[in-house]
Amino acid sequence: MTYIYALILAIIEGLTEYLPVSSTGHMIIASSFMGIASEDFTKLFTIVIQLGAILAVVVLYWKRFFQSLDFYFKLFVAFLPAAVLGLLFNDLIEQLLESPITVAITLILGGFILLNVDRWFNKTANVLEKQEVSYLTALKIGFFQVLAMIPGTSRSGATIVGGMSQKLSRKTAAEFSFFLAVPTMFGATAYKLFKYFKSGLVLSNKEINLLVLGNIVAFLVALLAIKTFIDYLNKNGFKLFGYYRIVLGIALLLFHFFVRPLTMM
Repeated sequence: MTYIYALILAIIEGLTEYLPVSSTGHMIIASSFMGIASEDFTKLFTIVIQLGAILAVVVLYWKRFFQSLDFYFKLFVAFLPAAVLGLLFNDLIEQLLESPITVAITLILGGFILLNVDRWFNKTANVLEKQEVSYLTALKIGFFQVLAMIPGTSRSGATIVGGMSQKLSRKTAAEFSFFLAVPTMFGATAYKLFKYFKSGLVLSNKEINLLVLGNIVAFLVALLAIKTFIDYLNKNGFKLFGYYRIVLGIALLLFHFFVRPLTMM
């Protein structure tokens, strides 16, 4: 991986991690076009730079992380479904991560959901700025997060839709999704690093530098993306993201079948 490729992937991560468009899907697509998707370090890089995006949430919402232990207990409850099922179905998830076509199809399906999510749920949502997320609601959102194991689904998209289905406002659902990203992505990063080193692989000085660069860039870009997304979401809803997903998914399928097959090899 070159420094330019690392920079591009980090920008993609920062921009898309908290938007309902699938950061994993975008990085699979980008690394496939770069011809580096099958490299072990690329697979590690795309997971580890999520730490930078995590830090952006902690910095922007630092007061919430010192609010109460109840806040952490609810995040833990919401995190459990993905943690348990992720470990049980890790091999299947790894196979899906190697399929750009899965990403394309899931982008399209998710796009149609986003086009309708406001019509389905927002009319019944409580529009108070500060809503309490119950333990049961947190658990249900956690099960929605499991859907994001399918690349192209979007972790933030699945959890925001999950929150709105439980009558949370768009803003409250989005913020809870951001908070849930912290334990989820930290756990995914720790597990990926454990598997990487357990397999006997090591990091060179250049690869360490690439990871540092990637995390810094992902952090800075995510700061801007989160603030912009919340403001846009409150005013406009999800339709733009739905259309974007559908157009991108169709473009990928057309490219795959009529220009050049997209593969991870």
